Amino acid sequence: MSVVPRSLTGQLAGLRARPATRFFVSMTRSVPGFAVAWWLLLLLRALVPPGLAVSTGILVGRVGSGGELTGPLVLFAVVFVVSQVSPPVHQVVGQLLGHHLSSVLNDRLMTASLGPDGIGHLERGDLTNDLTTARDFDLGMTGPPMFLNFDFIGQGLVMLLGGIASALVLAGFAWWAPLLLLAAWGSTHWLLRESGVWRDRNTDEVKAARRHTDYAYDLATEPAVAKEVRLFGLAPWLLERFTGHRLHLHQLQYDATKLREKSLTGALVIVLVANALLFWLLAEAGYAGRLDLQGVVTYAGAAFGASSIAFGGLSWALDGATAPVVAIERLEPEMAQAGALSRPAGSTLPSAHAPEIRFRDVTFTYPTGIRPVLEHFDVTIPAGTSLAIVGQNGAGKTTIAKLLCRLYDPDSGSIEIDGVDLRDLDLDAWRQRLAAVFQDFVRYELSLRDNVAPHGADTEVVEHALEQAGALGLADLDAPMAKGYPGGVDLSGGQWQRVALARAIAEVGTGARVVLLDEPTAMLDVRGEAEIFGRVLGATSEATTILISHRFSTVRQAQLICVVEHGRAIELGSHHELMSVGGRYRTMYDLQAIRFAHEVEYDEHGEEVVHESL
Repeated sequence: MSVVPRSLTGQLAGLRARPATRFFVSMTRSVPGFAVAWWLLLLLRALVPPGLAVSTGILVGRVGSGGELTGPLVLFAVVFVVSQVSPPVHQVVGQLLGHHLSSVLNDRLMTASLGPDGIGHLERGDLTNDLTTARDFDLGMTGPPMFLNFDFIGQGLVMLLGGIASALVLAGFAWWAPLLLLAAWGSTHWLLRESGVWRDRNTDEVKAARRHTDYAYDLATEPAVAKEVRLFGLAPWLLERFTGHRLHLHQLQYDATKLREKSLTGALVIVLVANALLFWLLAEAGYAGRLDLQGVVTYAGAAFGASSIAFGGLSWALDGATAPVVAIERLEPEMAQAGALSRPAGSTLPSAHAPEIRFRDVTFTYPTGIRPVLEHFDVTIPAGTSLAIVGQNGAGKTTIAKLLCRLYDPDSGSIEIDGVDLRDLDLDAWRQRLAAVFQDFVRYELSLRDNVAPHGADTEVVEHALEQAGALGLADLDAPMAKGYPGGVDLSGGQWQRVALARAIAEVGTGARVVLLDEPTAMLDVRGEAEIFGRVLGATSEATTILISHRFSTVRQAQLICVVEHGRAIELGSHHELMSVGGRYRTMYDLQAIRFAHEVEYDEHGEEVVHESL
């Protein structure tokens, strides 16, 4: 039984771990048909230089000896035709392979991004560079797109393998001749270190400069920011910022290239000396009669073909192509772990009625955070009740929403739905019971109908939801919600918020029993917000509703109000109860109230009615 030495095992493991190896393995596994054709054509092209040297030598030798020329001419013709036909065919196959590999990599990134049940993997700052590389590799921003990279990689490999094959032909002249030329031309790779140049041109500093440049460019060309750029006179600043970062980027890349220039003279001396020695010895052998005309022509052609090994033109293209492959291979396990949520066997289905929700001693810290966002947070929301959550920015309000949607799991404590730990509920079924409108809600470039009911719903449900949200009549139900499409409609920010609220109301109409509203009406005017939220409460009366808002005209309409500070629930009660206590809620309420002029009226119960905001 043979045992592989540890050193050899380590070397093989190191070879498999190299980015280039990982790239070629991924390429071959991902698109096997095109990959095999690409490799075969590459090998065929690599045999052309030595084939031309040998066939030319045979033809010249046969002419010199006066022999039959048919065979040598056919051989030469075949090699010549292959040399002319194989490059364009190889290029087409390479481009198709590149397009297919790009599709596979994009699919893998989509799967890695959408696969986890949570969102922790998309909010980790330490994954940003890899995520950007994996997402933007085919945009031509950090290097050629993948399909063009295959042209450069294929050409580089053909030259490298063709040069090696040509050098091996020289073994017929002298055993040391291939070693001489391989060492001479191969030394240019080590001396010039072109792959090092590429790495130096893609350092973290370079990537940061590129991001700043791209950001300034996007600001200058995006219609959404054009108003503010002109209003605040930011055009000169923006142009200066773009120019400055771009010049800095180019300087960094130029400096990276300049670092390698000092080796060029040494490389030229080595290859000139080696080739001069070989050609002198070939000429001397020919004059001395030890080598006939066929041998001289063959070996001279082979020596010329060996020169294609030089200067490492393959490295930069290969490094650029491997970057997204390596990035995705790193992202897949990291994102899967960071976004993973437990799915216990035998999960419990949530009930079909409005549930009681209990946050029991919940503590949570974001994966890259340094302190808890929620710490021993404890509050109970009775079934069918509306609860408003208020607090300063950073108090943990939106984190509560994320945990309730089960986009993260608490570090300790639990969230109980009718007494059942949220982690024990069937995740998909729970999210079907939950309707949510976030502050950064999505504006889908779909029809109005699909924006209100992405999973589909009867027209009556959609129209009722739009009516309750004050959005009925904004557009035809089948009109695209983007100007870039025929018949597309462009809505204002406030109109979009009404559509987003209609989406939540429609979810309640199709079975949702928990409604979560995270700053859902920030773009509406004060009166409009209070009116719309009153409608929403009416439309979601069969659900347990949680509202996160800074506007007390809306907050006061909730049955219960929870004040959150430093990740803890410090006050809980109705508006009147908390106002009478005179605590934190009363302080925040009064601070907001003095900013608005208001009239005072009294309702039938003698309670003060505050107009406009409060």
